[in-house]
Amino acid sequence: MLTHPLLPKLKMLKLSGMLLTLEQRMETARERSLSPLEFLALLLDDEIERREQGHLRCRIKEAGLDESKTLARFDFTAAPHAPRTLLADLALCQFVERAENLLFIGPAGTGKSHLAQALAHEAIRRGYRALVRPVHTLLGALHASRADGTYARLRSRLIHVDVLLLDDFGLVALSAQAAEDLYEIIRERYERRPILLTSNRAPDEWAEVFGNPLLASAALDRLTHHAHILTLTGQSYRQRKTGRIEKPNETTEEISHNSRSATTSALTSEDKRRSQRNTRALMDGNEKHERESGNAP
Repeated sequence: MLTHPLLPKLKMLKLSGMLLTLEQRMETARERSLSPLEFLALLLDDEIERREQGHLRCRIKEAGLDESKTLARFDFTAAPHAPRTLLADLALCQFVERAENLLFIGPAGTGKSHLAQALAHEAIRRGYRALVRPVHTLLGALHASRADGTYARLRSRLIHVDVLLLDDFGLVALSAQAAEDLYEIIRERYERRPILLTSNRAPDEWAEVFGNPLLASAALDRLTHHAHILTLTGQSYRQRKTGRIEKPNETTEEISHNSRSATTSALTSEDKRRSQRNTRALMDGNEKHERESGNAP
């Protein structure tokens, strides 16, 4: 097929991809007795599909997304309480048009980054552009850009990209300059373009990360306003996958617009379960002790 006589002409028209399905479409045309116009329409449809897929791959690579992190590949069996209805609604990407932030909170390994990237992936499929970076990596690059003259361009990209995913917020404390840079990004995107953020810290701990109470208050007020907050709890999926933990636990709690109440509710539920387990263990131990005492000579 690479030596097909049409190849030079198709190359000149930037349509060489048509050769990939040309013989198949010729066979289809013969079987269905298609007219020349219908045959041409099939070839053009194939070319459009190839180009759309190529553009999608470029946008995914440009965003820094892991292609495997999609909703279709999320292990819902390990997270039976994950809010599929809400995730399906968010996958329509109306949150992009509404400039609604998505905040994923919970311990390591509970699916925060996977779900955040999956929704960014859906946004890209719908024609939006996205950028995915760990917070400390992004702020480090922004700091370095001041020295090489690319600061204005990078800052503009962070402010204007349709979807910005900040991964692992709060993993390390921010320097004074980094805290100010992050505040500026949040301020500039507020009510214009959404931020997706993941963190293993509870929202009431986020102010500590900034190291500046006034700056933290202003940033978090904008970040949590018009936000969907997904609080995830449970055991690490990575630990379960390696066999270090035998039974999966509840993965996803409640989605709320109030970060503190959602987090407090999740922690309270976990405390109650832990207390119940401890009480049962204590009662079983007492019963065993009484039986042994009764059987003693």
